[in-house]
Amino acid sequence: MKKTTNQTGFRKVLAVAVMAAGLSGCATSGNPKDPIEGFNRAMFAFNDGLDTVLIKPAAKGYEAALPKPVRTGVTNFFGNIADLFIGVNNLLQGKPDQALSDFGRVVINSTIGILGLFDVATEAGLEKHEEDFGQTFGRWGVGDGAYVVLPFFGPRTVRDTVGLVLDVKTDPVANLSDVATRNSLLALRVVDNRADLLPADKVIEEAALDKYSYVRDGYLQRRRNLIYDGNPPRDLAD
Repeated sequence: MKKTTNQTGFRKVLAVAVMAAGLSGCATSGNPKDPIEGFNRAMFAFNDGLDTVLIKPAAKGYEAALPKPVRTGVTNFFGNIADLFIGVNNLLQGKPDQALSDFGRVVINSTIGILGLFDVATEAGLEKHEEDFGQTFGRWGVGDGAYVVLPFFGPRTVRDTVGLVLDVKTDPVANLSDVATRNSLLALRVVDNRADLLPADKVIEEAALDKYSYVRDGYLQRRRNLIYDGNPPRDLAD
């Protein structure tokens, strides 16, 4: 049977991951936050390969096929769904004013914004926030735990991995009963998110001598800033 391009590409991804695991399996990490660096590098190689052969090309095709206003509407639609649970997390973090703003965004964008396709709330002065259960645990004093790269999901910490489970459990899209609709919407969300990140690819490639370390350090720094709303304690910022 003739191999398809996707089959060949996926086998290359697996080969890269296996090679990375073999080359880094005996390596030790000098970063106490990354004690399983060998495994993480293997998973990073797998995810990067999967992105190269599948997700990034899909994102480029999506960007080329749909005009910017349509793509913005898709982003807004998923963002409107997320705002509800961002509000829940702001409540859990003891930030009722931000939570009220988040819930207000959902009401305004779901009605005037036509199911969230238009972000009317931002134009009305209601700022969009970014919260999740991992950040909530961080605000509650739960430590990061080790850095880990999950297959398909990418960079996380142990704390954020537990948070991810709750994020998925409460995600309306991931819990739709109709399998075809659920999978189509999940795929659309992944591709839309990846399309938004396309401009960052060149920056990473030009700035990073070691792409893995660059992504890891950037992820950990960004999570600290998100947990403390851009103002982490000095001992964490150093």
